[in-house]
Amino acid sequence: MMSNQRSAFLKSLLAPLFEAMGDFSLSQVKPELEKIFSQDCLVHMCFPFNDMQGSDAFYTNCLEKLSTAVPDLERRNLIVLAATTEHGNEWVSTMGNYVGTFQEQFLDIFPTGHLMHMRFHEFFKFEDRNITEVQAIWDIPELMMISNSWPLAPQLGKFILTPSPETNDGIFVSGDGAKNEQKIKNMLTDLCRHPENPDPKVMNLDLHWHPNFNWYGPAGIGTCRGIDGFRNWHQIPFLRGMPNRKVDKSSDKFSDWEAHTHWISEGDYVSETGWPNMIMKLTNDGWMGIPPVNEEILLRSLDFWRIGKDGRIKENWVLVDLLDMYNQIGVNVFDRMREFNKAKISRSGAT
Repeated sequence: MMSNQRSAFLKSLLAPLFEAMGDFSLSQVKPELEKIFSQDCLVHMCFPFNDMQGSDAFYTNCLEKLSTAVPDLERRNLIVLAATTEHGNEWVSTMGNYVGTFQEQFLDIFPTGHLMHMRFHEFFKFEDRNITEVQAIWDIPELMMISNSWPLAPQLGKFILTPSPETNDGIFVSGDGAKNEQKIKNMLTDLCRHPENPDPKVMNLDLHWHPNFNWYGPAGIGTCRGIDGFRNWHQIPFLRGMPNRKVDKSSDKFSDWEAHTHWISEGDYVSETGWPNMIMKLTNDGWMGIPPVNEEILLRSLDFWRIGKDGRIKENWVLVDLLDMYNQIGVNVFDRMREFNKAKISRSGAT
């Protein structure tokens, strides 16, 4: 548990950086990063960026390139939480959207000249006043879809600009989140009872989830509403494709694997890191059009939940590093996207 005062202090340390990222003046963003990042800060970024060290690498490899492609880039925070984890570490977790006009290529994704939006889940570990670790997923497939460049199977869920919480209080959260964190852990425990027990009732979905909840999945999976939407457009294909899911070390392929999970909860909100947090084996067909390649994969995910008035989950924001998952089974989505775009004329070459 973290006091409201300590939570507010940690959030205040990030406030100057977020303010600079509001209109994304690079001349202001870089010095703010240097102020708050430790010199050897480890940055875990999504594919294709992957791991890097220090604020310079994060700035040059990620933020500068995105800002060049989107000159009027804005960072819009929708949820900001701070808490002490079960390991005694202090973390701040953030969810929101990068928005702006997509003017130049980014990671070879073709620009549109129109508004772009790309969800981010970014988690920051603090030691004293400095960030010593970052775990971040940008929803790059979302940007591919906006560019009409998503080269793989159509998603089953809805494609939307991810909204703020229904209560519009995501950046004003305070209070002890321990009780709600336990609710999420109980829910996940029940989810894992299936498919070892093939009866879907063992997951107790009605007990844990509000009947009108929204599940905001990553682009490639999409957004679903209610238990039927969640089951049909995400959970059934997911469980059918990968019935073997585990969080322990027993793995032939990843002998040195260990789950890296941290819980950050505050008030009605709960978030969890997972870098990675699960091993799964693609043994059956049906999930995102992937054939049963019989390969074990590690899953990176960063999640947020909001508990509603009746004590059940009303909203769940989920980002999974799908591009890394595809890369693990030998599918380079960027290579396929370049083939997909061969017939397009870039805006820079258009007359």
